[in-house]
Amino acid sequence: MKKLLALAVLFGAVSVNAQDIYLQCGSIVDTETGKISKEKTIVVSGKTIKSIQDGFVGGSEEDTIIDLKNKTVLPGFIDMHVHIEGESSPTRYLDRFTKNPADVAFQSTVYAERTLMAGFTTVRDLGGSGVNIALRNAIEKGIVKGPRIFTAGKTIASTGGHGDPTNGMREDLRGDPGPKEGVVNSPEDAKKAVRQRYKDGSDVIKITATGGVMSVAKNGQNPQFTIEEIKAITATAGDYGMLTAAHAHGDEGMRRAVLGGIKTIEHGTLMSEETMDLMVENNTYLVPTISAGKAAAKMADIPGFLPPVVAKKAREIGPVSQITFGKAYNKGVPIAFGTDAGVSPHGENGKEFGFMHEAGMPIMKTIQAATVTNAGLLDMANELGQLKVGFLADIVAVAEDPTKNVATLENVVFVMKEGIIYKE
Repeated sequence: MKKLLALAVLFGAVSVNAQDIYLQCGSIVDTETGKISKEKTIVVSGKTIKSIQDGFVGGSEEDTIIDLKNKTVLPGFIDMHVHIEGESSPTRYLDRFTKNPADVAFQSTVYAERTLMAGFTTVRDLGGSGVNIALRNAIEKGIVKGPRIFTAGKTIASTGGHGDPTNGMREDLRGDPGPKEGVVNSPEDAKKAVRQRYKDGSDVIKITATGGVMSVAKNGQNPQFTIEEIKAITATAGDYGMLTAAHAHGDEGMRRAVLGGIKTIEHGTLMSEETMDLMVENNTYLVPTISAGKAAAKMADIPGFLPPVVAKKAREIGPVSQITFGKAYNKGVPIAFGTDAGVSPHGENGKEFGFMHEAGMPIMKTIQAATVTNAGLLDMANELGQLKVGFLADIVAVAEDPTKNVATLENVVFVMKEGIIYKE
């Protein structure tokens, strides 16, 4: 049985028809307590964890045993900030004129599988063209291999702001995009844009509260929404039960986002200590995306990779993210795990653990940020983020004890999602 299972893994995901799957684990990480236990067996039945037993236990002849006796086993990781439709390249700014939605869709399946194989069984996609919604649905139906996706669909921006889809286009192509396209200029526009995202099938709402690095626009940090517009967005999102996130590099836009009721601040690069205090007071989470800052700074040094207006911002803002994160963590700002993969390469999401640790966050805390913390933010605290009876069987394994070598989290050797083995 075991040999047949190994052969099947070579050809793709494995859905075992046996009664149960027994994962014999050398160590397992309790992400709730931060403790590591030795020699446990996780019994998976269908999509969920049936039991966790002491020692290496086997089942009946019909059951399947997976040997992870020399591995450390954790719940599947959750990345709260990806852009699953694309990835940075020298042709990125031309691609929107040459690629059809079908081209984007086929490419997105590659990024989705790469993300899953890196051990990230759940992601929050914070903006694309709408292909991300179709991709989510295809993964849910088992048509495509990939992580569970909570998606924002198209982000919400202001005219000319970071996220306006017509930035950088010549005049006759710009038009005047509005709430349907995710561009707003008043509280009423803002409400309509949220409702349109709901109609489109989005799970969460993402706004671009300040200028950004990768957009073809001069300013990468100015505030781009009024507090009244942000409050209209968060109130309407609340009516529909949608979590809110705000891209923000500059401090004033960040401050407005926190006061306006946004739950997670993405990047937070130029955050002041006053805004850090405000985030602590309002229980607003920082998603640091250090990976993206480092990737953008490297791209800026490659001649011709980025347009000059983008390269300038990347050099200024990119290197700061890790420093700001360290200050925010020490200030007590709540931290969630997110990479902004798509700016940085998909599948390298695990590098963020090391970047966060370098800035002063204990390794176990980084793991908890990517599991229990993120599960709670997604309102999935009773299903994801822990190895616990009754939880979904999203399970990964690494070769070493991650608390002794954080780099092992970059090389996940076993991936199970909802009881299906994708990597062994």
